[in-house]
Amino acid sequence: MNIKPIIILAFLISLSLTNVVVSARLFPNVSSWLNAHAPTGGAWDAFLNFTGCHRGDKYDGLANLKSYFERFGYFPHAPPSSNFSDEFDDALESAIKTYQKNFNLNVTGVLDDATVQQIVLPRCGVADIINGTTTMNAAKENETASFSKPKFHTVAHFTLFPGMPRWPEGTQELTYAFFPGNGLSDAVKGVFAAAFARWAEVTSLKFRETASYFGADIRIGFFSGDHGDGEPFDGSLGTLAHAFSPTNGRFHLDAAEDWVVSGDVTRSALPTAVDLESVAVHEIGHLLGLGHSSVEEAVMFPTISSRKKKVVLARDDIEGIQFLYGSNPNFNGSTATSAPERDASDGGRCLTCVGPSSGVFALLTFAFLF
Repeated sequence: MNIKPIIILAFLISLSLTNVVVSARLFPNVSSWLNAHAPTGGAWDAFLNFTGCHRGDKYDGLANLKSYFERFGYFPHAPPSSNFSDEFDDALESAIKTYQKNFNLNVTGVLDDATVQQIVLPRCGVADIINGTTTMNAAKENETASFSKPKFHTVAHFTLFPGMPRWPEGTQELTYAFFPGNGLSDAVKGVFAAAFARWAEVTSLKFRETASYFGADIRIGFFSGDHGDGEPFDGSLGTLAHAFSPTNGRFHLDAAEDWVVSGDVTRSALPTAVDLESVAVHEIGHLLGLGHSSVEEAVMFPTISSRKKKVVLARDDIEGIQFLYGSNPNFNGSTATSAPERDASDGGRCLTCVGPSSGVFALLTFAFLF
């Protein structure tokens, strides 16, 4: 087989994507940029105006809130092009109750302050309800939505992707590489190495960096906006990163975020500071086959506040990954400790990552590249 045309094609495709591959905002020293930026608003801050709204009310913009709930699976039967009204109807009340249950809020069906504050937070782009199965709290109550058959396999509190995809039985080592267009420093690459090491500590898997991006099992890159995989990034805050289930191997991070490479992220005065290792550890969990956990202390919990470091695997994370790959024979039952996992004094903003449940997209050209 003549692979020369394939190599040339890959090169031409990479050139065509130079407009979406940008230098990531990576900060090796937190103290050098404490006052460099002003706080930014959240994507859904307008929903704060709906606090106290309940069934029977009518407010301008409620249609947008319904679209939000549709996006995340709470209106399973609504057609994509549906035109929602601004009326607080029975369907919206039902969606809110399900949402409140998923996020451990008081189930009232009313847009109370706690519910609205949760809604406006930046979050994971994966739906909370997929094919009728909620990925939140599923293990705690062992329940699924009634409008479809369950698709998620649940063990303890962690979840696995539909079909329980994993790297092939007998896999001992996975290679990873970085997108050449990013030109990442050794310090940045070292953050990812540390993140991989946290999973290797508790499983039989090992991870090794390779220079061959197209030949690596896992391919890591920072991208901006619509980068061709069907999951466009949204700029600062919102969706931080996404990774795909085995054995796809793609791991993309939003280049527009204020990524902290080293230093104490919890002391940053910048509301948008995001700890790179914390996000990397979470996304690697997706790459290995884990879905989101309903345990807030778990690395695989869907959200993480800005100015927070959360890299130590919780018991739920360990049980999930060992269910898939077994235990490291040298694992003594506890993982390495890290910097204090606390929010900034003002609470910070809640940021998320995304791990799509499908590793296949229609844009095959881009799938080949990434």
